[in-house]
Formats: sequence, C-alpha cells, structure tokens
Amino acid sequence: MTGQDETETCVCPLGGIIELISKKWALLVINSIGNNGTLRFNQIMKNLDGINPKTLSSRLREIEGYGLIERRSYAEIPPRVEYTLTDEGQELRKAIVPLMEWTYKHDKGGEKGTTPCDVAYKP
Repeated sequence: MTGQDETETCVCPLGGIIELISKKWALLVINSIGNNGTLRFNQIMKNLDGINPKTLSSRLREIEGYGLIERRSYAEIPPRVEYTLTDEGQELRKAIVPLMEWTYKHDKGGEKGTTPCDVAYKP
C-alpha cells in the first residue's frame, strides 16, 4: 500500500443490482408492485406494513433509477402517482420468485400471513 486513497471499482455487471436488491424492502417493493400491476404509494405502504414513508420514497427512487419501475404522475387534484414494473423489472421479479419459493419451502418457524413478505409473495 502506498498510503494513497485507493478505491475499488466493480466491473462486474451484478454489482449495482446486487447493491440495490440487498437493501431492506427493495425486493418486497418490487414484488408488491409486480403482484398488483399498478400501485399507488399508500397502497404499497399498506401492503408492506412496517415500512416508513421515507424509506419507501427512497427505495422507489432507487428502483426507478435502475429502470425497474415506472412512475406516472397525473395532473389531478389531489395529485395521483402510480408505479408499475418495467419490462426489466418484470424480468428481475421472475428471477427472484424462485428465491422466495425456496425460502418458504425451507422456513422453519413463524406463521404464514404474518409478515410483509407474505403480501409480497404470491405463488
């Protein structure tokens, strides 16, 4: 080491998406929208009981930044904003469903229907 600041650069194409989906609530937001086709902010909040509005806003912006969801706002009073998965978001969701299925198959405790995961995952 030379004492200079060294930064690590990830050239792996998985780096960015792994960073996103490893964040708390990200996969659940994607699945909640995917299960319903189109959702408004408050509907997502209701589906994912326990998420706070600031976290949800942050995750939605990040997911949108990756091109996985589309945000549509309507010039109405009161304003209406809806979220849908893009084609890329739908592909990612299809890729992560087997992980959720595996988790449910090997779940050793807890009751089904009691967590936000239960709303986000629909077989």
